[in-house]
Amino acid sequence: MVAEDVRNAPKWTSNLELAEKLDDGPPGKGTRYRYRLNLPGGHKETIEVEQNVWSKPKKCGGRFVKGPLKGTWSYTYTERKDGTTRLAYEMDYEMTGLLRFAGGLLGPQYAAGIRKTMESLKQYVESGKGPKPKK
Repeated sequence: MVAEDVRNAPKWTSNLELAEKLDDGPPGKGTRYRYRLNLPGGHKETIEVEQNVWSKPKKCGGRFVKGPLKGTWSYTYTERKDGTTRLAYEMDYEMTGLLRFAGGLLGPQYAAGIRKTMESLKQYVESGKGPKPKK
């Protein structure tokens, strides 16, 4: 599960400068993370999220708890018959603070960044650099 490799998220995530796990122990329900973002237009933002769904290896998700986003996010993993994995990322959010005024400009750029991030993540995992399943 990529959620277990958060410290390496800047390697595949557009506009992400730093990702850090805020709690000790393995990831799970209640785990919190902080992300430092470099957004288009020179904006820098920090967000914190908390996982409230942890169903390894099928799904992880949570909510934004600090920063300019309100809403939820999730990753769902589905094993295919050919042995590959389908990853679906869903996010339901609204921008707050100063970002709410830039929403019309940042929204399309953010969507393009998500598509780029998913492609980069695919390449990262398929190159063998991603987290390895435990046997």
